[in-house]
Amino acid sequence: MADMTAVPADAIDYDPYNPAITRDPYPVYRRLRDEAPLYYNAQHDFYAVSRYDDVERGLADRETFISGRGNVLEFIKSGVPMPPGIVVGEDPPTHTIHRSLMARVFTPRKVSALEPMIRRYCGELLDRLVGERHFDLIADFASPMPMRVISTLMGIPETDQVSIRDMSNNNMRTTSGRGMRINEKNMQLGAAFADYIDWRTDHPSDDIMTDLLNAEFEDETGARRRLSRRELLTYVHVIAGAGNETSARLIGWIAKVLADHPDQRRELVQHRELIPNAVEEILRFENPAPHTARCVAHDVDIHGTSVPAGAAIIMINGAANRDERRY
Repeated sequence: MADMTAVPADAIDYDPYNPAITRDPYPVYRRLRDEAPLYYNAQHDFYAVSRYDDVERGLADRETFISGRGNVLEFIKSGVPMPPGIVVGEDPPTHTIHRSLMARVFTPRKVSALEPMIRRYCGELLDRLVGERHFDLIADFASPMPMRVISTLMGIPETDQVSIRDMSNNNMRTTSGRGMRINEKNMQLGAAFADYIDWRTDHPSDDIMTDLLNAEFEDETGARRRLSRRELLTYVHVIAGAGNETSARLIGWIAKVLADHPDQRRELVQHRELIPNAVEEILRFENPAPHTARCVAHDVDIHGTSVPAGAAIIMINGAANRDERRY
C-alpha cells in the first residue's frame, strides 16, 4: 500500500502516458520540483523524483534503486524477468560483466574509425535533398543515418536495415493513456537477428557481430566462456535498438532547438569548435530519454516519506536537467 503523503495537496497530475503532458512537460516538471519533490501516482502506482540532487543521487545509488527489474516503468510493473544481456536492466555482478564486454567491443579504435564513414553517410543522405524546397528531417535524415551506421557495424545487409529498425522502434511504442505491453513472449528478444548470427559464425569479419561471437569472459559463477545464443540475440537486439532510436531523437531535437534559436545556430556555424559542447547542452535541454525507472530494493526515506521496498520509482531526467537549483 503506497504512502499517500507523497501526493501533493492540490493533486498535481503527472501521467507519463498523457500526450498533452508529453508535448510540453516542463510546466508539470516545475510544479513537481517546487511542490512535490517526491510524487506518487496512484493510477499507475509509481513514485517520482524530479530535483537534480535527488535524481543524481538516485541513479548513483545502485544498492537502493536497482535496475534488475528493468529501467522502464512497464518492465518493473510487469514482473517479467529481464533476459540476460539487457545491460541497462541488470545489477552487479552481471551488469559489470556485460558492460565490460560491451566496452571491449566498442573500443576507441573502432569508434574513431566511424567518423569518415558517418560523414560519408551524412553526405549521401543530404545530397539527395539538394534543390528540394521541403523535406522531412526525421524520415529523410535523422532516422536512416543511425540505422545505417549501427547496421554496418553489425554486418546487417542494407536491404534489411529498414525492417530491423522498424521492428526495434515498434517494440518501444506506446499508445495514448497506456504503456508498452510486456509479457514473457515479447521479452524473447533478438529473433530477427538469428540468421545474421548464424551466417556470421561461418563468415567472420571485422564487425561487432563477430567480436561478440568470439568474446570470452568470466561470468558471475567464475566460469570462462562465450556468450550463449540467448545472450547474444538479446545483446544484438539491445545494440540495434539503442543505436537507432535515441540517436534519431537527438538529431531531431538538435534541429528543433537550433531552429528555435537561430542566433545560437549562427554562432555554431561560425565557431565549429563549440559544436561538441552544444551537443551536450542539447542533451541536457531536451533529453531524448526524459525519465528512467528503478525498483526500490529496501524501504527508503525521501523528503520525509517512506517509500516501500518493491515500489517503482521514476527518476525524471528531463525535470532534473532544468532544475533552477542546479542550472
